[in-house]
Amino acid sequence: MADPLDLIHLRTLVAIADCGGFHRAASALRVSQSTVSQHVRLLERRLKEPLVEKAGRGVRLTVHGEALLVEARRILAVHDESLRRLEIVAERAIVVGCTEHAADRMLPQLLAALRAAFPGRSVRFRIDRSTQLAQAVGRGQVDLAVVLAGAEPLGTPVAELPLHWYAAERFVRPGGREPWPVVAFEEPCGLRSRALSALELAGLMTTITAESTSLDGVVAAVRGGLGIALLPSTGRTPAGLVALPELPAVGAVWLHLAARRGIHPELEGTAVEASREFFASPRLRSVA
Repeated sequence: MADPLDLIHLRTLVAIADCGGFHRAASALRVSQSTVSQHVRLLERRLKEPLVEKAGRGVRLTVHGEALLVEARRILAVHDESLRRLEIVAERAIVVGCTEHAADRMLPQLLAALRAAFPGRSVRFRIDRSTQLAQAVGRGQVDLAVVLAGAEPLGTPVAELPLHWYAAERFVRPGGREPWPVVAFEEPCGLRSRALSALELAGLMTTITAESTSLDGVVAAVRGGLGIALLPSTGRTPAGLVALPELPAVGAVWLHLAARRGIHPELEGTAVEASREFFASPRLRSVA
């Protein structure tokens, strides 16, 4: 198989033809004149034909150079158009991550806002735990992510969610010194730490009766009567559960919108505005 032609060298030849000489081509390409000369020599060595010759104080393309120029323009046009098409496809998908605690209620509004602001791009969602999403944003795998604020909050605050204790409708409260059964997320988890600390400070004994990596798993375990759980509220109690207002108040947790490095400011701003608008709705301020 013959050695391929170098696209950079072909672009140099086109610049020489368009600019009328080595010096102007070097300025247009922002390289040295010696680099332009080297590219021409390498092309001539590859094709074993002279491509440029002196013409008075300047240069002109030889017959072989003119023939190569036609092919170079065609090759570069196809190459550049292919790149443009690939870049359009690559930027069309906006990857948005969201913690499970807010996904089912806020994602439709966030999707609508992004589609309205960027009609030529599709949106793909990733639902995961906040710790995993924060890592994905840091690696550039996710463009935007709505996450629960951790020990080191990431991104822009968009909402403050109240924390409530939940149990199954027929949950039997422990009596005397009997420990309270707790359903929690697997470590690492800030909610788990806050739940156990709050109960301990209130003088209540605890025992972990179930763990899960997902919100669905935690809610299912609580609904099954395995214990109580501390969860953020987005305005409604999970089906089959009831709030336990007699347990110690734990306050609230902030939701932040994290954005990968280098993201377009308009894209981040649209997501922040849509998220804040959603959580500002009066229907989200109550637990029921």
